[in-house]
This record gives sequence, C-alpha cells and structure tokens, in this order.
Amino acid sequence: MTEPLILLGGGGQAAVLAEILRQANRDIIALVSPDSVAGRPGLSGIPVLTRDDEVFLYSADRIRLVNGVGMIPGKILRKRLFASFRQQGYRFASVIAPSAIISSSVTLGEGVQIMPGAIVNAGAVIGDNTIINSGAVVEHDCHIGAHNHVAPGAVLSGQVTTGDGVHIGTGASIIQGVSIGAEAVVAAGAMLNRHLPAGHIVYAPRPVIKPFQY
Repeated sequence: MTEPLILLGGGGQAAVLAEILRQANRDIIALVSPDSVAGRPGLSGIPVLTRDDEVFLYSADRIRLVNGVGMIPGKILRKRLFASFRQQGYRFASVIAPSAIISSSVTLGEGVQIMPGAIVNAGAVIGDNTIINSGAVVEHDCHIGAHNHVAPGAVLSGQVTTGDGVHIGTGASIIQGVSIGAEAVVAAGAMLNRHLPAGHIVYAPRPVIKPFQY
C-alpha cells in the first residue's frame, strides 16, 4: 500500500517535489504553508493547511510526510520540522525523480530527496532528510550525513564523507577521500581537496568582473 502524502512547505522546493510526485501518480492530499501558494507553479489544486499542527488531524500510521522546505546554510527549519514530526510518530517519504540515476547498491535514509538529473553511484550512503539536488553527482562509496544539502551541479568524487548538517554549494567539487565535518559549508563553485573541519567554510576564488574589449 502506498500511503497518501502531506507536503510541508509552499516554496520552490515543494513545487519541484510536487511535480515529481504527480509524475509518479502519488496522492498529495494537502500541503502545509502559512503563506499563500496561489499562482505557484506545481502546487495548484492541492488543499492547503496553514498551520503545522493541522497535520495532527491525520493519523501518523495512515499518511507519510514530504519535507518541502529548502535548505540553505544557517537555516534550521527543515531539520527542525523533520525532528519534530518524527518525535510525534510521523514518517517521511523519500522522493526520487524519474530522471535521477541511482545504483541498486545505494542506501537511502528516511526522507531523502534525489532531484532531477542527479547521479548517486555504487555503495553510496545518504543520510536522513538529505537533498541531492538537480544534476549533482555523488560518486561511489560516499557517506553523506543527515540533513545535508548537495546543491545543483555539485560533484563529490569517490569515498567523500560528510557529517550532519553539511551544505555543499552549487557547482562545488570535492576530491576523492575528503572528509567534511558537521555543519561545515563548501561555498558555491569551491574546489575542496583537503579535509574540512566541523563548523568551517571554504570559499571559491573571487570572480573578476571587468569591461570586455573587442
């Protein structure tokens, strides 16, 4: 039996997830958003709950939740929602886009989201509530912690290990065998070739912008 779903959030991440779920003919019975979602592409026609506690009107053993809140450095709402609803006995469905490529030997935690065009190769382990965003590559034998965000176009070479709460920015590259500590940030476009301690950030080189002369 495939349980009906309630989507948490009404922003861009939620809209992309809703489209993926509809392609898979999943039943989204409601979404939770305190703000209006009128006109938001991908969310039209879904009944809206305006408070988190309205989810408690639905039995935890009859539905699954989908965490549609995005994840950026320094923001903990996505992690807080996951922990809060799990404590109340609710479970989170994982969402895998049809265009994602995932090895049969990959291990996925609860509530993992693999977005369009992402690749997750053999032996990788993806922790609870983690987003592998559009076009990202997670190579063989990587171990990705819980509550991570691997942003669009990021590339993790083989055997990369991350702690919980790590953010790997758009287009970042991580060399094989590197370890990244909990709550660390690899900024967009950065290239990381050494271990990154917990709570630290690595930046990309600053771009130079100047007039173009023919």
